[in-house]
Amino acid sequence: MSEIAKRLEALGITLPRPALPVANYVPVVRSENLVFVSGQLPLGPDGKLHTAHVGKLNAKSPVEPAREAARLAAINVLAQLLAELGNLDRISRVVRLGGFFAVDGEFEPLAQAMNGASNLMAEVFDHNGRHARTTIGVAYLPLNAICEVEGLFEIEY
Repeated sequence: MSEIAKRLEALGITLPRPALPVANYVPVVRSENLVFVSGQLPLGPDGKLHTAHVGKLNAKSPVEPAREAARLAAINVLAQLLAELGNLDRISRVVRLGGFFAVDGEFEPLAQAMNGASNLMAEVFDHNGRHARTTIGVAYLPLNAICEVEGLFEIEY
């Protein structure tokens, strides 16, 4: 068992089957030693969005469901990486994460919500999981999800 697989198991995380693209794009692109993962939604193990992870965030929304959605979306990013690479131990660095949150007006704790994804990468990849990131509030996301996470990773050949 790989080191990253052991960490995921210790964290109680089972990677789901990677979601198939729903439009004209591919879920993962490799360019030399970089791997780009298209935005992933917080789909559960059943491939569906939980009702807590749909709609729009606003000034009265609690941060926890958004943080949980970001973590789940990041788990789906890892599922895409595993499908592409066959072994997550090939990842030498999490370079960047991008987080998008559907908001209606204002939602101040966007950064805290995105910590759901960032904290997961640090838990899984230790110090190599620390990364640059962007967190943005948007008007709408596919399937009415509250969150979408994309990633850029460096790999070893």
